[in-house]
Formats: sequence, structure tokens, C-alpha cells
Amino acid sequence: MPDFIDTAVVGAGPCGLATAIALQRLGMQVVVFDRSCLVSTIAAYPTYITFFSTAEKIAIGGLPFPLAGEKPSRRDALAYYRSAVSHFDVDVRQYEEVVAIEPGRDAFTLHTRRRDGSSGLTTARAVVIATGYFGSPNLLGVPGEELPHVTHEYRDGHESFRLPAVVVGGGNSAVEAALDLYRSGARVTLVHFGPTFDKNIKPWILPDITNRFKDGSIVARWNARVTRIDPDAVVLLGESGEERLPAAHVYLMTGHTPNPALLNGLGIPIDPVTGVPAHDPETLETPVPGVFIAGVLVCGFDANRVFIENGREHGQKIATALRRRRSR
Repeated sequence: MPDFIDTAVVGAGPCGLATAIALQRLGMQVVVFDRSCLVSTIAAYPTYITFFSTAEKIAIGGLPFPLAGEKPSRRDALAYYRSAVSHFDVDVRQYEEVVAIEPGRDAFTLHTRRRDGSSGLTTARAVVIATGYFGSPNLLGVPGEELPHVTHEYRDGHESFRLPAVVVGGGNSAVEAALDLYRSGARVTLVHFGPTFDKNIKPWILPDITNRFKDGSIVARWNARVTRIDPDAVVLLGESGEERLPAAHVYLMTGHTPNPALLNGLGIPIDPVTGVPAHDPETLETPVPGVFIAGVLVCGFDANRVFIENGREHGQKIATALRRRRSR
């Protein structure tokens, strides 16, 4: 027989965890599912990254985030969220992916698949989908993208010491990767299809990357597109025609897109232009009664509108909506 609970939360990121904590405070039995580890997006951040937000702005559930320095590091954040799960005793099912959600008369059945290949069933009166977007990168769709020296995630520049590295993209992730590679001793070329950086580049890193271009320590290829990736090079088509750049490592910092599979399976409309699922902005409930969204899914393709700072408040909206419904 399947487990029967009040609410299932799909996604164990900070927003999903904040939602689970808010619901538990109402006395609800909540289970959080994630296809990877706890706060997997943060776990996949560059090893030595420091958050721009202060610790109190990424804290959840009112639990203090003690920190000796000014801004938390990736390691600080991972330790904090582990502590939050333990402190609030959140039932997190790591490495158990929700593959389908089946609506029923008064509840939903979640079909899950564990890492060992076994299957699970959980029935919940309500479901919160907080799956984020990090697990589904925007692919270039070019030959060689699947080669082992090509990645859509950036962790550490040490592997490229004294080697040619190509970073593809014009956003914050691409700029930060290029700078870290440069400081790790790599020979870096940044490639972007546009004429300059994306409009949302953080102002405090823009002078650094601009100066690296000026002194030649990082090379830029603007208005250029990758047409092929070879085991030892990246082939571009740019303003001067075709060019072949040596590359021991290729970092495709092209962003990610929310995975709509669970939403589509429930018949929830998604705006084809914005990627925003249909929902009530006050309650975050979708047109399917009992199904809510939280975190970056709320803003569709424009992931820069929702961060931990404001996404952590989504859980309280959902908890308020479910409390009203339960009191009727």
C-alpha cells in the first residue's frame, strides 16, 4: 500500500525545504522528494563561490544562520541546510525521483523511482512542485557536446591549469567561470553569440572581466557561435568566418530551463513565451486544485526574478492557503 500523507513537496532546494517547514508548523505530515541530494543546486555551485546575499537572507524557517564572515560560502550554505533539515526533522527522500503525479478524487498518487531502480508510491492530499531549473541545461545541439571534457556545470578551475579552456556564454555564470579559470592559471577564451555581455551582469564583477580583456589575460569572441566540439578544440563561426580554438576543457555556461514534465502530466498550462505555469500569485495554486508551485518555477524562463531571498517566502503563502482550506 502507498504511504498516505498530507502534502508532498517535489524538490529539496531551499524553497522546497522552506515550504515543508511552513506546512509542518500547521501540523501537516510532509515528505520532500528529490532526484538528487539535498539542495543539489548549491552542491553543484563552483567549489569556492561566495553568496552575494547575507546569511540571514538565505536562512529558512526562522532558524539562525551563524556565520563568522560577512557572506556565506557554498560550504557554509550546505552545512546550514543540513542543520535545518535535522533541526526541523524534515522527511527528505534523497535520490528518489518523482516520475509522475496521478490526480485522484481526493488526493494525488506520486510514482517515484529510487536510485537502486526500485519504485515507490505515495498518496498526498496536496502537492507542491519546487523542482527549480538547474537539472535541465540549455543544450547547444552541436556535435561533440556529449564529449567527456565538455560540461554544463562549473566547479573548479584547477583541472585547467596551464591548459586552453573555452567558456561559452555571456551571463554571470560564464563570467565567473572565466575569471576563476584565469586565476587558476588556465588560458581562457570566452565565446558568446551576442555583441557583449548579457544585461544582468553583476556590476561588481564587470570591471574585473573588462580589465582582463584589456590586458589580454582572457580573450573574447563576440558574435560567434559554436558549430562543433572536437576532442581537442571548439569550432566557431563568427564575423571573420570559421575559427578553431584549442580546448582541453569546454564549459557551456548557457543557462538552464525548468523541466515541465510533471506540470505537463497534470495538464497545467504553461505560457509558451514566458514559461510561467498558470497559477494564482497570491496562493501559488495552479488550476489543478491542490497542486502548488514554489521557487523559480513561478517566474518561468526569467530565473533571475526569484532567488532564495524571495522564494523562501513561497512556503508561507502555500501554508496560508492550505490552512484556510482545512478550516472550511
